[in-house]
Amino acid sequence: MSGSPPPGGGFVRRVGLFQATAINMSQMCGIGPFVTIPLMVAAFGGPQAVIGFVAGALLALADGLVWAELGAAMPGSGGSYVYLRQAFQYRTGRLMPFLFVWTAMLFIPLIMSTGVVGFVQYLGYLAPHLGRTAGDLVGLGVIALVVLLLWRGIENIARITAVMWAVMITSVLLVIVAAASDFSAHQAFTYPAHAFELTSGHFWLGFAGGLTIGIYDYLGYNTTAYMGAEIKDPGRTLPRSIIFSIVGIMAIYLLLQIGTLGVVDWHRMTDQNDIASTSVASAVLEKTWGKGAADTVTVLILITAFASVFTGLLGGSRVPYDAARDRVFFRPYAKLHPRHRFPVLGLGTMGVITAIGFLIGRHTDLATLIQLLTTVMVLVQALAQIAAVTVLRRRQPGLRRPYRMWLYPVPSLLALVGWLVIYGYADKNSPGRHPIEWSLGWLALGCVAFLVWARLEKVWPFGPKEIVEEYLAAPKAEPASA
Repeated sequence: MSGSPPPGGGFVRRVGLFQATAINMSQMCGIGPFVTIPLMVAAFGGPQAVIGFVAGALLALADGLVWAELGAAMPGSGGSYVYLRQAFQYRTGRLMPFLFVWTAMLFIPLIMSTGVVGFVQYLGYLAPHLGRTAGDLVGLGVIALVVLLLWRGIENIARITAVMWAVMITSVLLVIVAAASDFSAHQAFTYPAHAFELTSGHFWLGFAGGLTIGIYDYLGYNTTAYMGAEIKDPGRTLPRSIIFSIVGIMAIYLLLQIGTLGVVDWHRMTDQNDIASTSVASAVLEKTWGKGAADTVTVLILITAFASVFTGLLGGSRVPYDAARDRVFFRPYAKLHPRHRFPVLGLGTMGVITAIGFLIGRHTDLATLIQLLTTVMVLVQALAQIAAVTVLRRRQPGLRRPYRMWLYPVPSLLALVGWLVIYGYADKNSPGRHPIEWSLGWLALGCVAFLVWARLEKVWPFGPKEIVEEYLAAPKAEPASA
């Protein structure tokens, strides 16, 4: 039976298609759309901002097919670092999976820090006189509370997560229904002059910005790939859960974006002195159902923001733990709390980086923080994983592939172009901040950290290069000079 424990212990394949799709969607739909709708409108300069959510969905689908092929072929626990280890072990040993974990230690908490920035923004609707210093202290307090709640047994966390997910769904549906109750099609679909002028550099600059924001809002479509060892019939369930969750979230985001534009004039969303630029959902509720309803839904959105940080750090703190346990990262990260059995060092490290990212976002802007986390993520996860599909087709042609990418290599190429556009756009829209340089610097520091780790572990390039084709054949080893 699929739900019975395996003979040797380990994970049990209990998660079916419905649960897998729900898990992906719960990670995708957090505080993101509530704080990025004004950013999307500002990037495009009008209601044509819906293009950004559609473009983000298309990039997510193309990249999702990369995850689908890799996840279906190698349905183990770990996701990217498993795929990168299998694909690039032949030339660079464990370098690529190590660099993935190294970069994940930065981009995962940076994603969480955007949720805390969103929390403080929406709190400003309830407390309009909240100063910058007070807002900073509130945000740091939220991060400390999240870490404190995670500093306990997993059985309590499961109950907390279920309640938070229900609140998140309620808040999203209430905003959609409220917008529909006072929707103006004329306002939502009246575009400024030259809004769709494809020969204009302004349009394409806005498109690149919207694509960056859009893909940020869809992040999480790959969550079940990290749970491959717990998915029933992963060859069919994994690809479908990815595709279904992206399509479902796209429908929700479009309803939110179009509904919001039909209630709140888009010019208000670009005015930094207007509450609609930071708390657009609250502005929608206030106009449609009144201040009392707006206050109530704002509280739900605050819980949603808290939940997104909570679940993100819960899962993210396990990434360095899994890698260290598999001897792909520093050994201290493999240690669990002696009583509550959670990864102490992973949670502590990501909590600190989340706090730093939050302060960066507060004292620059949310768009810059999103660009920083996406540039860090692009190089080692997105681009390397696209290459991994092709490398594995060549290196391991006998690998069982229950799902093969449709129209290969077209989705890979579309994903490649999309991620390169996002990466190239980052510096153009952040004069003086240089997110590309920061991402390259973090990657270079990761290479140095790898050399230190490899020396301690006596692995390539300071020891034998181990070739472990665990999903294809028995392990074998070859000398470091090979």
